[in-house]
Amino acid sequence: MKKIKLLFVFLFVHIVSWSQEITNELTYEEYIGYVKKFHPLVKQANLKITEAQAKLMKARGAFDPKIEADYSEKQYNNKEYYSVFNSSFKIPTWYGIEIKAAFDNSEGIYVNPENTLPNNGLTSVGITVPIGQNLWINERMAELKQAKYYQNVAQAEQQMLVTEVLYQASISYLHWKQSFEEAKLYSEYLENAKIRYNGIVKAIELGDKPTIDSVEVGITLNARKLSLEKANLKLFKARLEVSNFLWTNDNTPLEISENLHPEDNLEETLPNLLNIKNSNEISVENAPKLNALQNKIEIFKVAKSLQANKLLPKLEASYNYLSEPSAFDNYRFDDYKIGINFSFPLFLRKERAQLKLAKIQLQDAEFSFSFEKLNIQNKIEAQKQEINSYKKQLNINKKLVASYATMLSGEERLFQVGESSVFLLNSRENSLVSSQLATISLENAYLVAFLNLYKTLGKPE
Repeated sequence: MKKIKLLFVFLFVHIVSWSQEITNELTYEEYIGYVKKFHPLVKQANLKITEAQAKLMKARGAFDPKIEADYSEKQYNNKEYYSVFNSSFKIPTWYGIEIKAAFDNSEGIYVNPENTLPNNGLTSVGITVPIGQNLWINERMAELKQAKYYQNVAQAEQQMLVTEVLYQASISYLHWKQSFEEAKLYSEYLENAKIRYNGIVKAIELGDKPTIDSVEVGITLNARKLSLEKANLKLFKARLEVSNFLWTNDNTPLEISENLHPEDNLEETLPNLLNIKNSNEISVENAPKLNALQNKIEIFKVAKSLQANKLLPKLEASYNYLSEPSAFDNYRFDDYKIGINFSFPLFLRKERAQLKLAKIQLQDAEFSFSFEKLNIQNKIEAQKQEINSYKKQLNINKKLVASYATMLSGEERLFQVGESSVFLLNSRENSLVSSQLATISLENAYLVAFLNLYKTLGKPE
C-alpha cells in the first residue's frame, strides 16, 4: 500500500511538472498567430488592399451618370432682361459614347436670339460619338483597366509585406530558441563543473589527487561561469527581440516573461506551418513579386494603347433630337441639332514622345520581369540545396555528438580508476560541448534556410 501511495505521489508530481512545462512554453504556432493577427505592420500591409479598392471605386466613378443644371436671371429697372435655365442628364458609356437628355427654357425681352425657345421650353435627347480618338480607348477606360490591375499589384505587395514581417518574426524566434538552448547547455555543464570541482577538492583533502588539479578544475569552473553569463546576456537580448513582434489587439506591446521558453522541436512544426515541408515540389509559379511585375506590365500596356490612340485625330459627332415637352409624342425628325468637332496637331511631337515613353516603360517592366523570374528560380534551387545540405550536416554532427559523449563517458571511468587526468577529462568535455553547440547552430541554420525559401516564395498563408 505504501508503494502504491509513493507511486501516486511520483505520478502527480510529474503531471504537475508537465502541465507547468506546457503552460510556460510559447509555441511557434501561437507566436506566429499573434504576429499575423495583431502586429501593426501586418495591419498596415492590409491597408494596401483597402487603398487599391478605393482607387478602383474612384475609376468607376468616371462612368457615373451626371445631372447638371444652370440657371441665370437678370432683373433691372422693373424689366426682366432674361431668365435662362439649362439642365441635362448625361450617361457616359464604355466606348467613349455619351448619351444625353436635356431640358432648356428661356424668357425675357433681351434673350440672346440663339437661346430663344418655345414658351414651354425645349427638350432634347441625343448622343455624342468619338469617331477617331477616344472611341476604342480613352482616359476613363484606361484608368478603370489600370485600377483593376492595381488591385492585383496591391494584393501581391500586401503578401510580400506580410511575408517580410513573418520572416523577421520567425528569425527572431529562432535566435531566441538558439540562445535559450545555449544557455541551458552552459547551465548544465556549469553544474557538472561544480560537482567535479567539489569532488576534486575532497580528493585533494584526502590526498588522492595532486593540488594542481584544483587549479585545473577551477579554471574550467570559471570558464563555464563566464560562458553562461555571456549566454544569459544573449538570451536576454533575444527575448527582447522576440517581444518586438508581440502586440495586443489595441496596439499594446507585450514582453516575454523569463519563465517562458520556446518550442523544443521546430524541425517539423516550422515547415508545416509555412507550407514548405516538401521543398522539392516548390516552384516559382504564382510568386507574389512576379505577379506584381506581370500586372505592372499589363498596366503599361494599357498606357501604351492610350498613347497610341492619341495619334489619331479628334473627331466627335453629336446628334440631338429636339421637341417641346407637350409634343414629345409627335416625332418630327426634322427638328434636331447636330455638331462635329475636329482637331489634329500637325507635328504630333508631344503625342509621339508620350508613346515612346510608354514603350520604354513597358520594355523596362518586361526586362525586370524576366530578370526577377530567373533570379527567383535560381534562389529557390539554391535554397533547396541549402536545406538538403544542412540536413545532412545536422545528421553527421549528431553522430559526432554521440561519439564525443561516448568518449567522455569512457574518460570519466578511466579518471575514476586513476588512469586519466583532469586535463584529458576537460578536453573530452570541451569537445562534446563544442559539438553540441555546433548542433544547436546547425539546427538554427537549417530552419533559417526554410525561412529564406519562404521569403523568396513570398506567400504568407
